[in-house]
Amino acid sequence: MREMSLTAERCELRVPFHITGRVFTGTDVLLVRLTENGATGRGEASGVYYFDENGASMLEQAESVRQAVEDGIDREALRGLLPSGGARNAIDCALWDLEAKLSGKSIWQLTGIEPGETHTFQTVGLESPEKMAEWAKSIPGGLIKVKLDGSGPLERIAAVCNARPDATVIVDCNQGWTFEQLAELAPAFHELGVAMIEQPLPRGGDEALEGYVPPLPVCADESCVDTSEFEQAARRYQMINIKLDKTGGLTEALDLASRARERGIGLMVGNMLGTSLAMAPAYVVAQLCRFTDLDGPIYLERDCDHALTYSDGLLSAPTPALWG
Repeated sequence: MREMSLTAERCELRVPFHITGRVFTGTDVLLVRLTENGATGRGEASGVYYFDENGASMLEQAESVRQAVEDGIDREALRGLLPSGGARNAIDCALWDLEAKLSGKSIWQLTGIEPGETHTFQTVGLESPEKMAEWAKSIPGGLIKVKLDGSGPLERIAAVCNARPDATVIVDCNQGWTFEQLAELAPAFHELGVAMIEQPLPRGGDEALEGYVPPLPVCADESCVDTSEFEQAARRYQMINIKLDKTGGLTEALDLASRARERGIGLMVGNMLGTSLAMAPAYVVAQLCRFTDLDGPIYLERDCDHALTYSDGLLSAPTPALWG
């Protein structure tokens, strides 16, 4: 008999974090524990904030499928019961972990993916150019992700690039630009050595990207939630940022990654904040990606037990005690 335990918790950030139109002070997470034959599988999700997901809404969704989950539903059937989002993510990842524990196989054996050395970007939040330059100087390793909006983006990115000429820099606009801004700024960003621009235009307002040939890759985040949106995204973007909270779990994420790789679309894996328990399944997807952005736990006041380690940008693989 399988039993499901659900808990909604609050993870506080060490300092407020600014992006386009929003300031984060923490994140609500849903924790799922599935127990069967003496083994326990776990999953964690933060949900999708721009779809108004929170701890209470994820908890309600997960409760709605309790009977099916406890009756033994598998991951594929789960995709038909819940929409993509945080609740399905947490349950899906708990099912993967449970299968690993029951079978005595690692997540690498279950997926057929080989783990390798993985370096993660660390994020510079939206502040004044001077503060962002100082922030960039403090980041160990050579991978920096920069949050920008429509106010002074060139001044800000120039300050970061000049402060860290040794680093690979990518930019996340969180839907904060117009197409005219993108067309004007992209050549200058390319000249500064920026490697990629993520989600410059609003979700649902990026039609102008069809036929546009940018001087550097443009990556879909909010504009590609799951496999149902892949075909449209593939016409408009050169890369896709996969986040398990968006896809509704590792199962859908691996499907999306497979489709993108078949079409020659570049991949990034990202996160919606959360503890190392949320990063662990995303680490699997990271093995298929050009860019990895799994720095969420760095900004939390407290991480979970058996946490991932971050050393000069190098991210450790999850241990079985954590997940998978």
